[in-house]
Amino acid sequence: MIGVFSTILLVIATAVIGVFLLRQQGLSTLSRFQNNVDSGQLPARTLLEGVFLLIGGALLLTPGFFTDTIGFLCLLPPSRGLMVHFLIKRSIVQVSNAQNNYSSHPNAQGNGEGSVYEGEFIKKGDEKIEHK
Repeated sequence: MIGVFSTILLVIATAVIGVFLLRQQGLSTLSRFQNNVDSGQLPARTLLEGVFLLIGGALLLTPGFFTDTIGFLCLLPPSRGLMVHFLIKRSIVQVSNAQNNYSSHPNAQGNGEGSVYEGEFIKKGDEKIEHK
């Protein structure tokens, strides 16, 4: 609808802008990662942001306006932050549900810190096994 020349120019322009944003945001994320590690904090959020940067960069290099839109959303800090927040919140809920399902085992007793299983055992001495 906009013509071949305009389409090619837009695809090249989004790739160039995307590479610039990817470089800028990648260096910023790497700096935050190093600061988190140096201060002894777990850089989980920063690592997820790095994953979204990789996805966004790949999508921007893929021709197409839809992939470019999703790629830019992955590269821009506000939208990337929302995606990371949603992913972290969703994964915490799934882990919490998985732990609840695990502790609902019929022989398990929840003590708030995990599951306790009741059972019996018999310790046998070091007997030699005789071959017949």
